[in-house]
Amino acid sequence: MAKEKTRCSWCLKDDLYKAYHDEEWGRPLHDDNKLFELLCLEGAQAGLSWYTVLKKRENYRKAFDGFDAKKMAKYTDKKKEALLQDEGIIRNRLKVNAFVLNAQAFLAIQKEFGSFDKYIWQFVGGKPIVNNVRSLGDVPAKTPISDAMSKDLLKRGFKFVGSTICYAFMQASGMVNDHVNDCWKK
Repeated sequence: MAKEKTRCSWCLKDDLYKAYHDEEWGRPLHDDNKLFELLCLEGAQAGLSWYTVLKKRENYRKAFDGFDAKKMAKYTDKKKEALLQDEGIIRNRLKVNAFVLNAQAFLAIQKEFGSFDKYIWQFVGGKPIVNNVRSLGDVPAKTPISDAMSKDLLKRGFKFVGSTICYAFMQASGMVNDHVNDCWKK
């Protein structure tokens, strides 16, 4: 019998979480569309667990046109009301409205910087920060970098991008490597 890989303890709940940990979390992400999706979904998590959002991710992708920011930026009130009836997503008016505002702000950043990737990775100097994580207790909820990112995103019109959400986004997008030291992904 093969020995199970050592993983970060937060992902041991089930195979969905393990696959997310093994294939996505902490891997440097440089695709604008995927970065935008991740930032939106991290915002959807506010007040909930990431697992709740992860289970609904495919529904979100369908409901929000694959997180196509150009389409989302043009959503009408009628479209937003239809989204609030979609049982496959978290039906929170503030979060649905935030996705639309975030799409508009995202497009403005792409125009200004050439890509969202170029803009967002500047906060970590273009390369991942690798932290020494002995246990989950070593992982902060936010940092001065996530504070700066949050402040700048808010100034640019984004919603649901507080410092804690930004730090979770940084972890998930690989801007920060917070895998525990004995994790096979470190």
